[in-house]
Amino acid sequence: MESVMQAPQARSWSKWMGLALLVIVLDQLSKIYFNSQYQFGEVREVIPGYFGFTLIYNPGAAFSFLRDAGGWQKYLFTLLALAVSGYLGWNIVKGRFTPLMNMAASFIIGGAIGNVIDRLAYGHVVDFILVHYQHSWYYPAFNLADSFICVGAVLMVLDSMKQPRAH
Repeated sequence: MESVMQAPQARSWSKWMGLALLVIVLDQLSKIYFNSQYQFGEVREVIPGYFGFTLIYNPGAAFSFLRDAGGWQKYLFTLLALAVSGYLGWNIVKGRFTPLMNMAASFIIGGAIGNVIDRLAYGHVVDFILVHYQHSWYYPAFNLADSFICVGAVLMVLDSMKQPRAH
């Protein structure tokens, strides 16, 4: 039986899935833009010495983890992203999350599916955001999907800190 608090959330699952879809669309549109307007490896500075855009292809996961693994990693990361997205989506639909957790899950679902689309369509993830310090330190290039996944993870941590602890 649903509690009074969960019933409105259960009925509002479509807005959270809509948010995930918006994340996917923004991610894919940004990748289409950078794929069409940049040459592979090209860098355009926006804030010289600190921030710019580039076009890099990442066949691995975050920070190019397993990029040289021979191709099997594409399937592993695709299955992992689909499993996590399915779990989070199911919990949204069932109304088991708080509104903040729903937002976090929507961001993670949208980001994960955005990167799955890349892996299936291109065999790699398209990255284009470049953060660095002068020309001596570079953070690995990333994309909007990665950004939404990270923001979603931070929101999950914040949500867990707000929840009462079981004794």
